[in-house]
Amino acid sequence: MLANIIVFDVGSTYTKAAAFRLDHGKFTFLGRGQSPTTLHDIMEGAGKAQEAIRAQGVEFDELCKRYSSCSAAGGLRMVALGYMPRVTAKAAKEVAMTAGARVMQVVSSEEPLDYRKEVLMEINPDIILLSGGTDGGDETCAMENAEMICSLHSKATVIVACNKYAQMPVAEMFDRNGIRYVRVPNIMPTIHDLNVKPAREAIHEEFIKQITRAKGLLEFRDSLADATVVPTPGAVLLASELLARGTYDQEGVGSLILIDLGGATTDIHSALPELEKLAIEERGLVINNEKQFSYRTVEGNLGLRVSATGIPEAVGPKAIIRAMDLDCDVTPDEVLAFAAKLEAHPDYIPQGEKEQSMERAMATCAISTALRRHAGHYAEVADPVMGIMAGAAMGRDLRNVEKVLCVGGIFVHSDKEKALGMVERCFEDPGISLLPLNLPKVILDRSYLLYAMGVLGKHYPDAALSFLKEYVNQA
Repeated sequence: MLANIIVFDVGSTYTKAAAFRLDHGKFTFLGRGQSPTTLHDIMEGAGKAQEAIRAQGVEFDELCKRYSSCSAAGGLRMVALGYMPRVTAKAAKEVAMTAGARVMQVVSSEEPLDYRKEVLMEINPDIILLSGGTDGGDETCAMENAEMICSLHSKATVIVACNKYAQMPVAEMFDRNGIRYVRVPNIMPTIHDLNVKPAREAIHEEFIKQITRAKGLLEFRDSLADATVVPTPGAVLLASELLARGTYDQEGVGSLILIDLGGATTDIHSALPELEKLAIEERGLVINNEKQFSYRTVEGNLGLRVSATGIPEAVGPKAIIRAMDLDCDVTPDEVLAFAAKLEAHPDYIPQGEKEQSMERAMATCAISTALRRHAGHYAEVADPVMGIMAGAAMGRDLRNVEKVLCVGGIFVHSDKEKALGMVERCFEDPGISLLPLNLPKVILDRSYLLYAMGVLGKHYPDAALSFLKEYVNQA
């Protein structure tokens, strides 16, 4: 077997690699390997991951193309400055969704200028997202915030994504004061639209600059076919969007939910291509808009390791006991102690059936909570002021979703039937949530290939889509 494409994922703990053969527009998966990430030289860990694949009988073409994603650097710290608080928060979240940034604070013009200065000085962000004003709308907020950034002599890179009529004077001000900046189109040109892709790409470039500070990563990046590294969460989301939407030449599979359960967070992403057909008036205003094609929520206090205690805090230890798939004699104190152990020792592997069942139950509770926070709900009471009737569907509507993709270590290392069970239980009693009406098909990424297809989909969209459709059908 001769591979002509290899895709790496450089993580904080492990560097993974997946090998493929691309022939006549079709991908064939040949093998995957991993090795501990070598922070003293990234190339060493990547080489060992490739050798692990070679040990499976896979050889590599002399002209083998290399691609990569990376999560080793963590997210860039980002502060968003804008005009209206809800609009700025919405825009900042959408911009950061796949770009490798963490939104640390959202500050609007309603906050006093001294407070805004304190935020920037305390957080010392890597990136400042300077938004505010639709095109032709308010300009004073962007100018005021630009003056403040100059007065602080900020070392952050400023993404200038405000009202287009304010951008030129802002840029001139930054040039005079030696502030690093990148100009992109307004992220909210009208009250109905978000245009986040240019800002997201600018943040992605900053992400790449940061991770190349690690020893060997600059050389590693230069060895890649496109000399770019995609943030790993972004790669996974790109794969789900490609699978849902399809390409010009090939239909996707339609609406889906992606569950990404990690040690620190539980991320829920939904891709609903049918919403792209809505008229602007049907989509509504940006500030309450859950009707965009792609939508993601991140629960930072729900993880299976570094934020494990957040799960019993959110649902209570008795809920975790009820979610266990084995009839074990477990007390609430044992659940709390187990969560504390996982948080204190992130590399701990649960021992015995009782601990393994508790971990799966914690996963079920984390997923269930995150899903209900992501999905919309039926209004329980009427609101005449807002024109809402009792029983009306509010927020993100997932009732017609038929497929759920699951990414995360617990889905790979658990028994398949038990892993399926812990996800399926989350959909059994939706209550007032707008979750799928029928039990969806749960697809486990047990070969850890979604990230690779997200990376490859940028270059070979039809081949990646064909592979994904076959992959999910076999799962």
